[in-house]
Amino acid sequence: MTGISMVFGGFGSQDAMQTSRGISLPIVVHLATVLSALLLGPVVLLRRKGDRWHRRLGRVWVLLMVVTALASTFIRSPGAGLFGTGFSALHLFTVWTLICAPVGVWLAWKKRIVAHQGVMTGLYIGLVLAGSFTLIPGRLVGSMVFG
Repeated sequence: MTGISMVFGGFGSQDAMQTSRGISLPIVVHLATVLSALLLGPVVLLRRKGDRWHRRLGRVWVLLMVVTALASTFIRSPGAGLFGTGFSALHLFTVWTLICAPVGVWLAWKKRIVAHQGVMTGLYIGLVLAGSFTLIPGRLVGSMVFG
């Protein structure tokens, strides 16, 4: 995915942002899935644990988180970011999500419920933290929200 993003100039690059008026397909996918995961997360975390609906909604939430993370790999600004890679520090949440989401599912499958709860709660807290960093003035979402 990074290679595809590099070939096309990075969907977060200034050229891509000007061409698409700031909203490219990876950004639309990322925003749609991240907002859905943000809203669904508390429902899954606060409802009764272990029943059919918890498992179904949990699977949807994990899928949303994985798609969010994958979409974020396409959102970069070549020549900027960490060491000129185009990736910002927020992309560390991408790596963390792609590791923790399957681990959390595996823990539930292995009936290691306390560990599962810790991983999934941590993922949701990470989602909220990453989202709050996007509201910094000058970033795309911050500019969209605050002008």
